[in-house]
Amino acid sequence: MSLRDQSRALEARLKAIPSEIVAELRPALMKSAEDLADKMRALVPVDDGDLRDSIAVTGPGETTPPYASGGGRRTASEAQALVTVGSPVVRHGHLQEFGTVTQEAQPFMRPAWRIAKAKIERRIARAIGAAIKKAGGRGNA
Repeated sequence: MSLRDQSRALEARLKAIPSEIVAELRPALMKSAEDLADKMRALVPVDDGDLRDSIAVTGPGETTPPYASGGGRRTASEAQALVTVGSPVVRHGHLQEFGTVTQEAQPFMRPAWRIAKAKIERRIARAIGAAIKKAGGRGNA
């Protein structure tokens, strides 16, 4: 399944989530995306800092920066937050991450995700549980 097909399938599943639950998730999504971006900034190799400074978070319902991969064309759904790397001047994040024929890889995106993943998953799971309880009237979250 292509990335585009996976994205469409995920989008369909996310649209099935009631809007009041999605609204309750926004703070957890944004906190998680900011945490991931912070970890990426801490791990990215720094020469002049342009690559580090180009790491950006796009919140639910917002459109990615025009310079990011697919930039200006990718709008996060109401249940998504996106982290992008790049600017009009800095377009080499993927080369840093994966390397080139002449430059060894210096990964920072995937290691940041591995470090942050468990905490992000727990935060979002707690937010989902609290939102469902609140929407169901079984408790105050």
